[in-house]
Amino acid sequence: MAEATVLVEAAGREVPITSPGKVFFPERGETKLDLVRYYQSVEGPLLAAMGGRPVLMQRFPNGASGSSFFQKRVPESRPDWLQTAIVSTPNGTTSRALVAADLAHILWAVNMGCLGFHVWPSKADDPEHADELRIDLDPTPGVDFPMVREAAHEVRRLLDEVGVVGMPKTTGNRGIHVYARLVPEWTSYDVRAAAVAVARELERRRPELITAAWWKEERGRRVFVDFNQNAPHKTVFGAWSVRARPGAQVSTPFSWDELDAIEPDQLTIAGVPARVEEHGDPWAVMTTAPQSLEPLLELHERDRAAGLQDAPWPPVYPKMPGEPRRVAPSRARKEPADEA
Repeated sequence: MAEATVLVEAAGREVPITSPGKVFFPERGETKLDLVRYYQSVEGPLLAAMGGRPVLMQRFPNGASGSSFFQKRVPESRPDWLQTAIVSTPNGTTSRALVAADLAHILWAVNMGCLGFHVWPSKADDPEHADELRIDLDPTPGVDFPMVREAAHEVRRLLDEVGVVGMPKTTGNRGIHVYARLVPEWTSYDVRAAAVAVARELERRRPELITAAWWKEERGRRVFVDFNQNAPHKTVFGAWSVRARPGAQVSTPFSWDELDAIEPDQLTIAGVPARVEEHGDPWAVMTTAPQSLEPLLELHERDRAAGLQDAPWPPVYPKMPGEPRRVAPSRARKEPADEA
């Protein structure tokens, strides 16, 4: 017999949850309904982090261990109350995306098999201005989590020096993201320029630990600061979102005081709600006080004055002014000989 649909109340609406007992996370057997209950438990900090933003859905119809697909466009058969926004890709293609307007929108997507959310850096009602800087500390092969922790300490020192408040979260896997909430006065191009400057400054300070090298062959065993996570139209896995891992790990915001003790694999939908209940939202200090990007843009201007070019962009973007040749260094070294 088909499993009965469960109606869940959220934001004044009743959201139907079909197949609520379907196992989504095999490590402990958590179900679709367990995932719904998790998002209900973190409603406040979740919406403070991503409320009002367009989101890219990655759907896992058979749970974390099954296949998945990305869905930018909301389906035509959707509730009439569902809020959407037109978003663009780097090549100019547009689509009507889901907006994380309230918890009912989140649970509607969860019912479709969306475990977590990839979030735009701007609000749906102000797409021209990015109001988040996202510093992505990405472990290259051979980098362990203690190295990522150490890199995060360097990020904090730099931000403290320039007077910008940034707050960390786990990625739900092996990395750490540090976010700074901004006054919505700058474009994604500006925010990316600031991120490039941050990556380069961190590399200058700790070249044995941190790299700003876009090309993988130049990174070595170092933590890569992925500045292109701030490129226009780029989504990043959102705070409080659940990863498609058997253990249901959560991309969890935390306080700087916890950095040396935080263990990403232990932060799951089974335990994160108790953290929130006990400690509240560790990002509240940042989300309630948007900041200026100018201190970090000054680093960018300093680098430009010193003659540094822009850093390479991802291949899906058109060639940008001031960008160096978009070719890997090893290939560039071979080209003159090939031409000869």
